[in-house]
Amino acid sequence: MENKKLIALTFDDGPNTGTSMEVLDILAKHQVKASFFLIGNLITKETIPVILREVEMGCEIHNHSWTHPFMNKMTEEEIRQEIIKTSEKIIEITGKEPRFFRPPFIEVNDLMYDVIDMPFICGQGVEDWVPHVSAEERAKRVLDQAVDGSIVLLHDLQGNINTVEALDTIIPELKKREFEFVTVSELFEKKNEPIKSNPGKLYSVV
Repeated sequence: MENKKLIALTFDDGPNTGTSMEVLDILAKHQVKASFFLIGNLITKETIPVILREVEMGCEIHNHSWTHPFMNKMTEEEIRQEIIKTSEKIIEITGKEPRFFRPPFIEVNDLMYDVIDMPFICGQGVEDWVPHVSAEERAKRVLDQAVDGSIVLLHDLQGNINTVEALDTIIPELKKREFEFVTVSELFEKKNEPIKSNPGKLYSVV
């Protein structure tokens, strides 16, 4: 187990009662966990059970802002509120403070690094928010990029069925390649990378 390569599946733009649950079904089928970067204003009475299921499955919940804006165009106080409101909502439901932040659109600036006291997570993206990118192509792109320490950037946005289907190829193939699926926190810990703000750094591989 200690010699296995590590990989972290991550999902942006949830929670929702459709695709998020379908992603969880696939993760449960293959007995792997992932990390979910939530948009705060999508956390509602209807989607709280989705988050609770994520936690029960050993998945992690992290911060993807309150409204998914271009935060690099916002004031200090606007940035602060996007983070605080989302973190407070996550803490209210899970009892745990999110440890990582993924900037919307992966757009950043110095002010964001100054205001947001969390490691900034990017990830190896595969354009899986683009409808015409097929499930087969999404799977191929993930597998082509996968290395020890990879953070895979995927989306569980409502209706994103091609990513759900791609996971049924991605996970078994990565298992064959002897990857161990970990949360982002576990990836940092196992790689001896401090979980703290690192201004100017966007993590895609740890």
